[in-house]
Amino acid sequence: MYSEKVMDHFQNPRNVGEIENASGVGTVGNAKCGDIMRIYLDIDDNKVIRDVKFKTFGCGAAVATSSMATELVKGKTVQEALEVTNKAVMEALDGLPPVKVHCSLLAEEAIHAALWDYAEKNGIKIEGLEKPKTDISEEEPEEEY
Repeated sequence: MYSEKVMDHFQNPRNVGEIENASGVGTVGNAKCGDIMRIYLDIDDNKVIRDVKFKTFGCGAAVATSSMATELVKGKTVQEALEVTNKAVMEALDGLPPVKVHCSLLAEEAIHAALWDYAEKNGIKIEGLEKPKTDISEEEPEEEY
């Protein structure tokens, strides 16, 4: 049912924890399934993500997508991190069951929420970033994997 990569990121999640005085913190949830994901970003003066941590309350797929999302944005610029989509997270994990696609949407929105928080704290606008949702349950994925 789950790929080896999903199982690996669930059993050995990367970047778990929180960052004190983070540059940006994003929290999103899904009221339907109860998953809550929080991502912390440490962004340097060149707008590069030096460090990223996460805390997730949810199923194995939620933990795995959080872990993979942090791996995908670490070391990237703010603009590159903005381009990490739920599809990119799913592909990096070698897919997710259709009923778990919403977990990858949570990961994408949590990254966006953390970037939004960073932009607000610094009084800047990140090109292409829209105000994130805090609850993604009203949004259904367009296509299934």
